[in-house]
Amino acid sequence: MLINKKNSIGFIVLFTFTLCNSIVHGQVTKNQLAGQQNVITTAVPFLTITPDSRSGAMGDAGVAISPDANSIHWNASKLAFVEKPIGFGISYAPWLRHIVPDVQLSYLSGFSRINQNSTVGGSFRYFSLGNINFTDITGNPMGSFEPNEFAIDGFYATKLSDKMSLAVTLRFIYSNLVGTRTGSGTSASPGIAGSGDVSWYYKDKLKKSKTPTEYAFGVAITNLGSKITYTNAQEADFIPMNLRLGTAWTFNIDEFNSFMATCDFNKLLVPTPNYRSPTNPDSIIGRDPRVPVLQGAFQSFFDAPGGFKEELNEITISLGAEYWYAKTFALRMGYFHEANTKGQRKYISFGMGLRYNVIGIDAAYLAPFQRSHPLQNQLRFSLLLDMEAFSKGANAKTSK
Repeated sequence: MLINKKNSIGFIVLFTFTLCNSIVHGQVTKNQLAGQQNVITTAVPFLTITPDSRSGAMGDAGVAISPDANSIHWNASKLAFVEKPIGFGISYAPWLRHIVPDVQLSYLSGFSRINQNSTVGGSFRYFSLGNINFTDITGNPMGSFEPNEFAIDGFYATKLSDKMSLAVTLRFIYSNLVGTRTGSGTSASPGIAGSGDVSWYYKDKLKKSKTPTEYAFGVAITNLGSKITYTNAQEADFIPMNLRLGTAWTFNIDEFNSFMATCDFNKLLVPTPNYRSPTNPDSIIGRDPRVPVLQGAFQSFFDAPGGFKEELNEITISLGAEYWYAKTFALRMGYFHEANTKGQRKYISFGMGLRYNVIGIDAAYLAPFQRSHPLQNQLRFSLLLDMEAFSKGANAKTSK
């Protein structure tokens, strides 16, 4: 990505920040309310991008589906019930490939059971924004830079009973959008923040059912942590604190065929922007969003200027379905819905999965309803590694 900007560092930071938010919310224009746009924006929105192809193919639903190495992003508490003692996942997405060639998201995750009740692990997420060429106000070159962001996670999950589990995740966030620069009286430097997740998972089986049925519920509060800033300004920006609720139902039709349906609800725990009254420019409608972190999280449930209806519009819905044949081949599809006044992301997704010996391969394709959307023709690829099966295979070869 090649971008030339004849302006100050502050403008460059704002531009890159806007690009990041367009990745998550789509390209929208914030106007006055009364049924128009009032999008909630945050810093480091790359933290909310679905990293894995399985959930990506199911409308970005994942808080209550069966656990794998990528569960760290969705609900780490699920990994207390993971069947394998150790596993890894690698995911890659050429992001915004419809409009730029060199923006990409990479995700590496892994877990290890330490006993029958507890599991530990971590993940590394890296987001590259390509290349930017800087110029001064007269157009003279000031060098180039490759903005990037990453997050490092570590989690601990444990069973509370045979049906319920809890997990805590800690996260270090580094966002380097323009490097370390000074211009027009404004200095810019990488942003650093810390956050944590708390997640809960419950699963059981229907006792009276003709078709063996399993159901699960999940809750995850993610990215609850400090604000982040890139300049010497006193005010910092919220990171994407989020509340995710969901359920998944699995119907084991027979020995070879199973079907799962899942649904997630998401809400950003970030204050809704206020705005000036269209009839009285001196009057501000809505609450002040410049509040401390915990106050902002609680305030996010009742601060929308449009009242309860706007609060409901801030909830996104993910619907997904997954079919497995012989636990080897999977077909998936999903739907993601966001209100028109909150970003207008609406898309369907498709995907497939294959499990063979030590390797699992997943792919996903995203198709927005809106033409010329930044996420048009979005692809994701994921690889899962079953280290237990790999170890058994290596030992078998050694014994021969």
